[in-house]
Amino acid sequence: MAKSDVAQPDIIIPPVAAPLPTTKRWKRDLTPASAFQWLALGWQDFRTQPGPSIVYGFLIFLLSAAIVGGLFRFELDYILFPALAGFMVVGPILAVGPYAKSRLLAAGQPVSLSRMIFVHPASGAQIMFTGVLLCMLMLLWMRAAVIIYALFFGLVAFPGLDHVAPMLFATPTGWAMLIVGGVVGALFASFSFAISAFSIPMQLEERTDALTAMGSSLALVWHNLSAMLTWAAIMLALVLLSVATGLVGLIVVFPVLGHGTWHAYRAVQPV
Repeated sequence: MAKSDVAQPDIIIPPVAAPLPTTKRWKRDLTPASAFQWLALGWQDFRTQPGPSIVYGFLIFLLSAAIVGGLFRFELDYILFPALAGFMVVGPILAVGPYAKSRLLAAGQPVSLSRMIFVHPASGAQIMFTGVLLCMLMLLWMRAAVIIYALFFGLVAFPGLDHVAPMLFATPTGWAMLIVGGVVGALFASFSFAISAFSIPMQLEERTDALTAMGSSLALVWHNLSAMLTWAAIMLALVLLSVATGLVGLIVVFPVLGHGTWHAYRAVQPV
């Protein structure tokens, strides 16, 4: 019998991973009033067993203060403002702890600081990949800010925070740089907000890959634009308030916004 006539058994290669979640009909057209409801729910979660949230916020404050102190220590204060803006880019990945606490509270499970820090997302390492992408986006923004400064002021050394205000607000070149830098920064902030607003909570709860989660987040933000713009404005105002307090306000503001973002994610889910 010829070798080709011998029946060959069917070889079935098992899938590397289970299929991704099927497409869902997510909620759309949420109103701006929803954003204030998320803030109220975030504050409620913060007040429920507040200890872990306060400690988590304090750790975020220490990290932020250490970064700002390091910039001054190594004479990198010229990137202070881009770094503060970059905090809005990487903030969602740092808020995994508050997301986890709100999820535990909703499930009626016990809450602890360790369960907020050592989180086991359903998507596994994919959430880390999202975090890496957000960090790269922040570094890209900081490099773009330095290039914009060089385009307008050339190789003039940064005059320091004590003299930067007259240079920016008392000269036409300074105003031009503020306008261009503001537009470019707004583009970076808008894109990072759109891809991260729902992608991190989604990967915490569902088994999905990073790119699918970020694409879904972008679509959900677009279809709930008025509500998400209101939520972004609330976040920006509270973060600026925290900066005005020397970052101390982050102890409360950061976990509250994290809890609120989790409720925003729950609000767009299908019933």
